Amino acid sequence: MMVQIGRIMGKAVILCPCLIAMVILSGAGTAQNAAPQTKDSKPKADAIYIHANVYTGVPAAAQFSSVVRAEAIAVRGDRIQAVGKNADIEKLKGPQTEVIDLGGHFAMPGFNDAHVHLAGAGLKKLNVDLTGVKTLDELRERLLAKVQTARAGQWILGGGWDETTWPMKVLPSRWDLDEVSDGHPVYLDRVDGHLAVANTRALQLADITIASRDPEGGLIDRDANGQPTGILRESAKQAVLIVVPQPTHEKRRRGIEIALADMAEHGVTSAQDYSPDWENFQIYEELEKEGKLTARISEWLPFDLSVEDLKKRRDAHPQSDLMLHTGMLKAFMDGSVGGHTAALLEPYTDDPKTSGLPQYEAAKLNEMARERVLAGFQLGFHAIGDKGVQMALDAFAEAEKAAREQKVKAANGGDDFRLRIEHAQVTTPAQIARFKELKVIASMQPSHLLTDMRWVNERLGPKRAATSYAWAGFLNKGVTLAFGTDYPVESVTPFRGLYAAVTRKSPDGKQEFFPEQKLMMDQAIAAYTSSSAFAEFEEKEKGRLVPGMLADFVVLDRDITGAPAEKLLATRVLRTVVGGKTVYEASK
Repeated sequence: MMVQIGRIMGKAVILCPCLIAMVILSGAGTAQNAAPQTKDSKPKADAIYIHANVYTGVPAAAQFSSVVRAEAIAVRGDRIQAVGKNADIEKLKGPQTEVIDLGGHFAMPGFNDAHVHLAGAGLKKLNVDLTGVKTLDELRERLLAKVQTARAGQWILGGGWDETTWPMKVLPSRWDLDEVSDGHPVYLDRVDGHLAVANTRALQLADITIASRDPEGGLIDRDANGQPTGILRESAKQAVLIVVPQPTHEKRRRGIEIALADMAEHGVTSAQDYSPDWENFQIYEELEKEGKLTARISEWLPFDLSVEDLKKRRDAHPQSDLMLHTGMLKAFMDGSVGGHTAALLEPYTDDPKTSGLPQYEAAKLNEMARERVLAGFQLGFHAIGDKGVQMALDAFAEAEKAAREQKVKAANGGDDFRLRIEHAQVTTPAQIARFKELKVIASMQPSHLLTDMRWVNERLGPKRAATSYAWAGFLNKGVTLAFGTDYPVESVTPFRGLYAAVTRKSPDGKQEFFPEQKLMMDQAIAAYTSSSAFAEFEEKEKGRLVPGMLADFVVLDRDITGAPAEKLLATRVLRTVVGGKTVYEASK
């Protein structure tokens, strides 16, 4: 029987199962910067990791385990030199080789988070972090603690609150904040980032009054008398944001360093990031030059920038840099289901007065998408509601048609543009089929379901909910599924997402959400590793532990492929390795 076990250095390898171990070992001399081999010797490894349970990510033959396993890894330079049995890997030990005994622990490809906001995550931790507040009173207590240490007149910023977890599921108001803000302007984002609450002083500085009109794509919530309540949805937030002082370079950097450390601790070796202020990218460059960038970053650019400006940013840093480069263009079709701003084809079940807030007029969106694809950019559109998804698919279809007609190549020189829809939470079966037809990638965050399952049936009704968060539906149609967390909307830990993907149950196991859409663990891991790499055109560089691939891997305290599902949430990372360098090691 012949079996394809994957791609090594970009080439398909076909071998019978009995030769799999030999193939894994055969790359001993392929590592980047390796010394030439002689007839009598092989170049020695810089480091070898022995006595491990290595999950390579390479699919195995049906009669074996689902993924090829090994016992040890050899690293030379920033690449994997060999993977195989302990005895064979130990032959690559030289006088300078570092030997790390992993004590039988589980090692796997590093997690590649396909959707994060690193700068925002770091600033959230430096401002008023409202993650997990259980009541409005607790929110006000945290706000007051910040007010008491703030300079006179200083803006108080924060985020992470979620009113759906409170006993009284009512949005906060400006008056709630006024009582504890002592004259400070206050602006606090909801957990999803698609609406915020501002106090009276902040509204005054933004010139938001009873006479203010709702901006296109936004909404100012009002009371029965027409007065703004302080809740600002989607583009309505911009009036406040433009008067908020920008963080200093030092504060931005400190926040980014915190976020990078958080990722390393949770085994994330690559991040596909949207931190749109260009100064954030320049901080990544600083960290890289200083040897302090601990994760590979593909930085998304704002879709709405002019093509000329986008090209300048793309050219500002080498695309060949595997640690840091710019990537796709990010646009927002709509908002969030939790905030009633995701654009739906039919009204919300619990609020029939609204169907959400689309952010583009279709003809303009299609024109912009076409222009940017023809300029060689990958596109990734935030679309959560089924109307938002439809807008994205229609724009992609027109852009791809124009590219084929003009024989324009994709970012990797091929004819697969790998256009992406970020989130894709509410979809119809017909839309999923169109993902496949257009080769659109579904970039999803399974941990969102753990938050949303409390109320999504109320928002959508059972019929729409049944085809939402449709991970199995996408895979069964042959759609590429890339997983991430949307950090800091959710915790950056991938184990929460893996738990959601394979159980579709609440963390306490008491609530289950349409279990027919759950995945097998191997499928979920692939979505977090090799498929996430594919989504950023880097499947030949990372996502599997085979010779020639980048030495990005993590060591865990348990074999997550065999652990009981309820134990996944307690998984700890023991070591995180990026490019052969340990960037995190748990305390003994």
